[in-house]
Amino acid sequence: MENRNMVKEEIVSGKTVLGIEFGSTRIKAVLIGKDHTPLASGSHDWENRYKDGFWTYTLEDIWTGLQDCYRKMADEVKDQYGETLRTVGAIGFSAMMHGYMAFDGQGKLMVPFRTWRNSNTGEAAKKLTELFHYNIPQRWSIAHLYQAMLNGEAHVEQIDFITTLAGYIHWKLSGERVLGIGDASGMFPIDTEKKEYDRRMMAAFDRLAEEQKLPWRLSDILPQIRLAGEAAGVLTEEGARLLDPSGELSAEIPLCPPEGDAGTGMTATNSVAKRTGNVSAGTSVFSMIVLEKELKKVYPEIDLVTTPSGNLVAMVHANNCTSDLNAWVGLFREFAECMGVEADMTKIYSALYHKALEGDSDCGGLLSYGYLSGENITGLEEGRPLFVRTPESKFSLANFMRTHLFSSLGALKVGLDILFQSEQVKVDEILAHGGLFKTKGVGQRILAAAMNADISVMETAGEGGAWGIALLAAYLVQKEEGESLEDYLDKKVFFGKDKVRMSPDPADILGFEAFMETYKAGIRIEKAAVDCLRL
Repeated sequence: MENRNMVKEEIVSGKTVLGIEFGSTRIKAVLIGKDHTPLASGSHDWENRYKDGFWTYTLEDIWTGLQDCYRKMADEVKDQYGETLRTVGAIGFSAMMHGYMAFDGQGKLMVPFRTWRNSNTGEAAKKLTELFHYNIPQRWSIAHLYQAMLNGEAHVEQIDFITTLAGYIHWKLSGERVLGIGDASGMFPIDTEKKEYDRRMMAAFDRLAEEQKLPWRLSDILPQIRLAGEAAGVLTEEGARLLDPSGELSAEIPLCPPEGDAGTGMTATNSVAKRTGNVSAGTSVFSMIVLEKELKKVYPEIDLVTTPSGNLVAMVHANNCTSDLNAWVGLFREFAECMGVEADMTKIYSALYHKALEGDSDCGGLLSYGYLSGENITGLEEGRPLFVRTPESKFSLANFMRTHLFSSLGALKVGLDILFQSEQVKVDEILAHGGLFKTKGVGQRILAAAMNADISVMETAGEGGAWGIALLAAYLVQKEEGESLEDYLDKKVFFGKDKVRMSPDPADILGFEAFMETYKAGIRIEKAAVDCLRL
């Protein structure tokens, strides 16, 4: 009872902190207390749609989803603690990185939001990589902008502001055109010494804009950069009503810099210091390794981004991870229902995932590609989900499920091999989070084999990126003078927290390497499917 009364006092006095993250399939709000423990949460499921050649979400999707997840969180506060949520100490917003949201001078979105999932910017990415001598992935905002320029799209001349999804939400709720440096590093390359956009590269891009006689320069249209812990505005009256149409939430609440899901993943797993890393595996999968120094070469498979405090990070990002795997699990649920069996999804996932551990170490010669969209790492602009076997393959349920689990990490492993083998990058610990790891011990074991490294999973990261951005908001208002984000997380958030560490099984390592030989050789099958099965 005493603890409940303390929590109620924190809620009433505005000592709690709120984090909201827009993931690919779910928007989640998490309210945390002064000790960083989650007190209440709310979520809203949503899906991107493929329209007019682009993966997108509508503005209505964004705002109805935000309001719904906030309302559910606030309702839980009322139900659990008997208090109406009227204020909090700070708020943070985060979302999927990259993509393209372009606005005119009246604040109107000129073309539908183009998400990270689009892979139609190959020409722009290639030309900018050559121009900058720096890898520009297809997902990055600058690649989307330049591709629109190359395509002669009419809206380009009218651009007043471009930003990411997190930056857009923050702008509408605070009036501030700012972005956390981690999310900004997925828009345009960052000078990690000066903690700003790279001036040399900006000047080179501005020359391209001049050639097309465009009326703006990059410095005019990109959001301003903020580091973790820096002020980024407050919730306006209009913003408060956008977030909470009931009118119960007050304005003037401090907002931390909006961040991308990569930055919040690093924060939620305490992986912001050098020689640490994490892997987030859900709709997409990406690894983040905080580097001690620059890489020796430019690799199209590896993005260079930053932590929320501006340290250099090697990011390997694969567009596809669990979507096709989830579809197969859904098919097995349908089968269970046809047989009159209770179709509890948690039990189905657990049974199928654990069955995969009984399969042959190399998956028995089975092969799959869960490519619902294109995959830059393996050279695919579009995707076609495939399952392939030979007459001699060992076709069993265990091998079938093991194949899809291995394949969900296949593209990621191509990039990781460059980091660990070609660049000899060193890392002390890898922490994993995301939907792939909900079934305890299975996804963790598969990832350990793929990376040939110890993998840890922390119970505290269960709220994912929403908890991560809440921690960044807490850092804004609770940090001591001169206290770094690394120290704040180490000493005040994660000190003494439990985690489960797993070492790779030698047989799994060998099996994964054998599977990858088939996986890389079979990419030609996937390319043929794209050519033959036109959407």
